[in-house]
Amino acid sequence: MEKDPFKEYLRESEPDKAHKGYAWSTAIGLQAVDGLKPSKYLIDTAIQNIEGKITMKEAQTLIDSYYEERPVHLSDDERTEEADKVSSRIAEILSETAFSFSPNEYISIHRKLFQGIYKHAGKIRDYNITKKEWVLDGATVMYGSVLHQIFKDAWVLCNQ
Repeated sequence: MEKDPFKEYLRESEPDKAHKGYAWSTAIGLQAVDGLKPSKYLIDTAIQNIEGKITMKEAQTLIDSYYEERPVHLSDDERTEEADKVSSRIAEILSETAFSFSPNEYISIHRKLFQGIYKHAGKIRDYNITKKEWVLDGATVMYGSVLHQIFKDAWVLCNQ
């Protein structure tokens, strides 16, 4: 996506529209980091939400229905369904007024973002995560050792 369709809302005089525009723009931008692009349908739905014509829950229901009616298997380069659903979920989280970043909240957010997309949504991993990064000319990066995660998880369980 070349032009941010929410830019005008970020300058909007109404705080609610600006806040919603920021949430949607940020959510889509976070998906773009992974090379995911939203559909035109998501953009149109997000604008309806920003304009106050539909709620966030209604926007998510519309997006879910859109993909239920059009079960298309896309290549990894065209993971629009993931981009749309996760963007709407990120926008919802950013729209919430209260937030606490605890290990339990982290797991809850992961489940909320990726439920129905990945089987491991909201689960503590037991393997190392690596990823080829385009910004590093395709070099592979390890995002954390599973041993570190296991020790962190044990700490969480002991402190609940």
